[in-house]
Amino acid sequence: MYSLAKITGIGTHVPEERLTNADLERMVDTSDEWIVPRTGIRERRVSAPDEWSSHLAIKAVDNMLARYPVTLDQVDLILVATATPDTSFPSVACQIQDHYGLPDTGALDISAACAGFVYALHLANGMITSGLHRKILVIAAETLTKITDYTDRNTCILLGDGAGAVMVEACPADQASFIHTRMTTDGSAGIHLYKSDLATHIRGKEIIKNGYMIQNGREVFKIAVSTLSREIPRLLEQTEYTLDDIDWFVPHSANLRIIDAVCGRLDFPTEKTLFSAEYFGNTSSASIPLALQMGLDEGKVKQGDLLLLSGFGGGFVHMSSLLRWTASGRRV
Repeated sequence: MYSLAKITGIGTHVPEERLTNADLERMVDTSDEWIVPRTGIRERRVSAPDEWSSHLAIKAVDNMLARYPVTLDQVDLILVATATPDTSFPSVACQIQDHYGLPDTGALDISAACAGFVYALHLANGMITSGLHRKILVIAAETLTKITDYTDRNTCILLGDGAGAVMVEACPADQASFIHTRMTTDGSAGIHLYKSDLATHIRGKEIIKNGYMIQNGREVFKIAVSTLSREIPRLLEQTEYTLDDIDWFVPHSANLRIIDAVCGRLDFPTEKTLFSAEYFGNTSSASIPLALQMGLDEGKVKQGDLLLLSGFGGGFVHMSSLLRWTASGRRV
């Protein structure tokens, strides 16, 4: 895959309020001893009643601007990956444009659930490489706790809120971040993970219409593990790289059991994976930038590292992307 785009900065944000496993023990029939071995999650962040995905997105962008020598000057497109927009319309991307007063800028929300961040990066790379755009602000922002049924002990233990932002800019081919991507879709499995809105059926199958996220955890686990275990080798076969070349595997942090299972099938060391859900929960599209930020803060991810990003989620949609980490010049 030919690329003329690179990532030049990253920032993240999570709300202040924490929801621990001990807190959940007082809400539903569960326990820390049950949650941690099955999910790897110890706590998650919860947005305030008057705090929405746009608010988290703006704080993530501000964090990026404070950390890296990038600016919003000449941004000509805003892409926001979110499953929890403040409103169906206007989009979160439009609210970002309004907040920063960016002129001559397109604005678009992307609905790809937990794969949204990788999808947005792919679109940004394609739009810049094609010559249609020069500088794209990519954001993933979620307030999943607002669509969580806290009487459903199998789902409420998983979900948290957070946001991440990256800048993608035009560059010479020898400086590009993006190496190759692979995407797949299985719409027939959509009934296993959804949020009801207008419809009462998905492809003829009746859905629970309560406005909350509904998940068949057993089926989601099977689909995620089988999809990534099959598609990651197919992605690498189309490049000059192997799993041994990967410095860091950054999958969507749904839960640790999925990641352990995928790594086991691929014979890939789990210590070379980045996981953000332990203290942030499953933050859907935001989980990958949160994991990347943690890897950078801990001194694990370094400029030039080869990263494998894999997103999977409702749809079912999947996208894996092989890229070089190119953001540099971090401010202290």
